[in-house]
Amino acid sequence: MPEGIDDVARPSGGNRYDRHLCEELSAAGWDVRERPVPGDWPLPAPSALPDLAAALTAAPGRVILVDGLLASGAGVAVARAARAGPVTILVHMPFSGAIPLLAESERLAFASAAGLVATSSWTADLLRDRYGIDGERITVATPGTDPPPLPPVDREGDGSRLLCVAAVTRAKGLDVLAGALERLAGPGHPDWTCTVAGRLDVDAGFAQRLRARLDAAGLSGRVHLTGPLPPEELSAVYRGADVLVVASLAETWGLVVTEALAHGLPVVATRVGGLPEALGRAPDGELPGLLAPPGDADRLAAALRTWLGDDRLRSRLRLAARARAQALPGWGATAGAVAAALEAARGRWAGEAT
Repeated sequence: MPEGIDDVARPSGGNRYDRHLCEELSAAGWDVRERPVPGDWPLPAPSALPDLAAALTAAPGRVILVDGLLASGAGVAVARAARAGPVTILVHMPFSGAIPLLAESERLAFASAAGLVATSSWTADLLRDRYGIDGERITVATPGTDPPPLPPVDREGDGSRLLCVAAVTRAKGLDVLAGALERLAGPGHPDWTCTVAGRLDVDAGFAQRLRARLDAAGLSGRVHLTGPLPPEELSAVYRGADVLVVASLAETWGLVVTEALAHGLPVVATRVGGLPEALGRAPDGELPGLLAPPGDADRLAAALRTWLGDDRLRSRLRLAARARAQALPGWGATAGAVAAALEAARGRWAGEAT
């Protein structure tokens, strides 16, 4: 796994998945050995590759689960380890689409592994379509959801407290969100505030330009960039919000979506990647939110305008979010799916080796 997954200053869905998985597999009786690997993954300096190679070969005869953030940039090392023992890759997100330089390495890593774990059905389909991987080698293990420390609140009112939980980057669509909010400002528009909780240092230049844009539009008093928040503070922010807004241009799942739903919070999100899968539906078929095309500030603004202007819609979506929260699986279910994938990979590798 990448080094620093427990660093509260660098939160990510992948880090949370890895930590929960280690804890749940251990609780289920697996002897889990963690191997943190330093490096700027998925494009590490050459000096980081020997550390990964050493981690992959440190325990011969054991099942190896390697985070795809590492595997995508180290196809040769993964292929070498896969010849010596069963290697499974945990694919949070394939990178070659966004980073063509990784295409050959990622393809080699995925082709060499005895099994792959995809964190959504959308990702599993992508692995089959882009890499031609046999579906029998792919297991879907969607992220679990932590129960909130306090029960969801009964929300009422005008829905004006918007929340976005994301690193302040272009990939998360924060410039699109800014454009949508600009369209909702000024006379004749409903009142609202928006809290953006997430890292500001992933692309510091982008974050600085976003601040300048908000200042120029007169929105700096209504849009608050908090930086990353520790779990207990983030939970309080969820409880104090009316709706989660996700403007991402690409997502394989969207852990913040299920996290918001667990707090009874409806979601306005882009219809991209695994986000619709994460949003899901309430048992009665109701969508617990609204979906808009990615990269389209006009359509995102229209969805937010609908949310802010329709009392009945807000009530319906709030009920759907609370109902959807009751059906969200915990991390034990995630670990169970991964454990089955590891056992299958061990048997598959043993069969191929003979």
